[in-house]
Amino acid sequence: MTVERYEGTGRMSRVVVHNGTMYLCGQTSGEKDQDIKAQTSAVLKKVEDLLDKYGSDKKHILSTTIYIKEMSLFSEMNEVWDSWVEKGFEPARACVEAKMAREEILVEMSVIAAVK
Repeated sequence: MTVERYEGTGRMSRVVVHNGTMYLCGQTSGEKDQDIKAQTSAVLKKVEDLLDKYGSDKKHILSTTIYIKEMSLFSEMNEVWDSWVEKGFEPARACVEAKMAREEILVEMSVIAAVK
């Protein structure tokens, strides 16, 4: 049984692949002074880049957990999400309000995907 870990930091791996399934660590925009739409777009770009780099794509996402700083931002985040996700390939999804690691983070996403 092989477990592949990529981009380890000593604390965590950005990507783990096991048994045909890819797990991405929580992705944030990394940018200060962005609104929820800009942060959501940046996060989705990072997700897409990691999936592509390690053998998957957004059509193979199985599940996404979205952590949002305030539910008052939910509609704006969904506008970006809805335009990004492809019809017929929507993953299972949960969205929860959460206290973030840094004040400027408005959204974080953790993704599980099938490897192509």
